Amino acid sequence: MKKLLLFTFALTLMFSVNAQIKTPQPSPFTKIEQQVGLTDVTLEYSRPSMRGRAIFGNLTPYGKMWRTGANKNTMITFSDAVTIDGQELKAGAYSIFVTPNETSWDVVFYADTENWGTPRKWDDTKVAAKTTVKTMKMPMTVETFTITFDNLTNNSAELGFIWENTMANIKFEVPTDKTVTSSIEKVMAGPSANDYYAAAVYNLTEGKDLEKAKEWMDTAMSMVKEPAFWQLRQQSLLYAKLGDTKNAIATAKKSLALAKENKNADYVKMNEDSLKEWGAK
Repeated sequence: MKKLLLFTFALTLMFSVNAQIKTPQPSPFTKIEQQVGLTDVTLEYSRPSMRGRAIFGNLTPYGKMWRTGANKNTMITFSDAVTIDGQELKAGAYSIFVTPNETSWDVVFYADTENWGTPRKWDDTKVAAKTTVKTMKMPMTVETFTITFDNLTNNSAELGFIWENTMANIKFEVPTDKTVTSSIEKVMAGPSANDYYAAAVYNLTEGKDLEKAKEWMDTAMSMVKEPAFWQLRQQSLLYAKLGDTKNAIATAKKSLALAKENKNADYVKMNEDSLKEWGAK
């Protein structure tokens, strides 16, 4: 009896030790946070690997819905409403499901994110947006399924889906211009020098109403006792955009002198390059 108790204790101890062993997941979890314009985007998914298997048309059959990864369905979260193929997605979290075909993918953004794989019961009322995108063949093989944020601009980005030798891109648009323009209009009732400056630089960067940008920039500079070299740099670029080379050169020289005083090599080089481009003596 004593021996039986000792044997039972030894087995219990062995299984207890084994239960503490951790091993790598075959499809590791990944979380990516990306800001697009002023919108925060979070992507969460698990990444399966090929491991010698043929993927599209085999492991992932054509014409059959796929969770776009492994384990729990892939999930994307937007802090603002975004637009995909002309369809608005409200701020919030969505699952991404795709149906691969030989030359295209049917893509669905689904409002229910609590699925292990694809939903057991599909609900069309939960389809927030859907689109079809062409796929591209790549000259090399990608072993592990990868989702990327590509072609980032102030107003849009692309989700890139890459696996085996196939790539698909889905563009989404964010409301940056609407948000910034609304903010500009709101603060113009009593803006500070920084507000005028930020509004002017935004219009300059986006190529919007340069005359209005000049008005804002002039007001900003008149409110600042000693403009900084980076402010003068933007003012010089604005003058250049408006074709006022004389003022562009004069302002760039002021920015250059201050950049040298502050030992800022980047602004020294940028100003020197611009002065050369504008034919300064």
